[in-house]
Amino acid sequence: MNRPAGPTTLTHSTWHVSPDRIAQSPPEHRGLRRDQVRLLVVEPGAVAHRHFHHLPQHLRPGDLLVVNSSATLPAELDGTSPAHGGLVVHVGTSLDDQHSGPLRRVVELRTAPDAAEPVLDGQQAEEIQVGGGVRFRLVAPYPRPGSSPTGDGSRLWQAHVLGTDSLEDHLELQGRPISYGYLAERFPLSDYQTIFALHPGSSEMPSAARPFTPELVTRLIAGGVGVVPVTLHTGLSSQEGGEPPQAEWFEVSPATARVVNETRRAGDRVVAVGTTVARALESAVAADGTVHPRTGWTELVITPDRPVRAIDGIITGFHDPEATHLQLIEAVAGAGIMRAAYDAALAEDYLWHEFGDSSLLLTR
Repeated sequence: MNRPAGPTTLTHSTWHVSPDRIAQSPPEHRGLRRDQVRLLVVEPGAVAHRHFHHLPQHLRPGDLLVVNSSATLPAELDGTSPAHGGLVVHVGTSLDDQHSGPLRRVVELRTAPDAAEPVLDGQQAEEIQVGGGVRFRLVAPYPRPGSSPTGDGSRLWQAHVLGTDSLEDHLELQGRPISYGYLAERFPLSDYQTIFALHPGSSEMPSAARPFTPELVTRLIAGGVGVVPVTLHTGLSSQEGGEPPQAEWFEVSPATARVVNETRRAGDRVVAVGTTVARALESAVAADGTVHPRTGWTELVITPDRPVRAIDGIITGFHDPEATHLQLIEAVAGAGIMRAAYDAALAEDYLWHEFGDSSLLLTR
């Protein structure tokens, strides 16, 4: 057992992850089951190196796992524009109920053919054809001008959806899961769904729950660990670029709120499966730590300066040093546990990104 380091703030740190430490394909394409990815367990005073199917051994009867029931959309399309030629277009959050007038979506422009780099020099009124009678007209940078990490352009745009056909129908027929240049190839949409995916709406996979299998959930429940859902539809992953999180739609049901509150009153632990779950729960929590049923848009940004109130731990993957996900995770786990986790992950060659390894960070 290794001892966690002291209270150094991880979100002020920098490290480098070599390309061979980035998971370039889903574990099933590497000869593993989903629940055979590695699991780094960090709790006060201890670090353990396990595999995800060992998760029940690190939870107690009465603990509660909260999972995200959002399903991933095929939100990547090929496009062209007179100014840029071939592009890859990532389709993000619908803004229909946030603005009046023509339909609007958040879109990201990236380089063709593999979306390896963002395109930062899009122009207002530029039109991008994506086929099937659908096109986008760029309206304004999102959420504001100069919102790229370097401030020298805009990666995300508000765009009018134009044309004769339905964007949703076109995505279903021609869309594919959003992917990036570090992946070895393109993978089917089924590889981007968790076993909890019931409600389509996420532009990118809520990946923390990907290692769960039906057999593992059965073992957890048989051991007295509860599992309840929330829904949060993820936007485009601006957090990986150091940008603030976007507004996202979420729902915490009356049943889930009740079970979370009962768990906390009993003195048991509530563990968020992913940063999306943490954001949803904390968007529904009162100052006294009571979770209330809530549905709507959240703009909450969780940082160490805004401590969490309803969560005692988190299951999550590993993030780049500029990712604002890290601030949320540090707010849940504390700086010492975060430092121990990333020191151990870097030293022991854990795999990064959505198809990589996992961590379980517990505060008690």
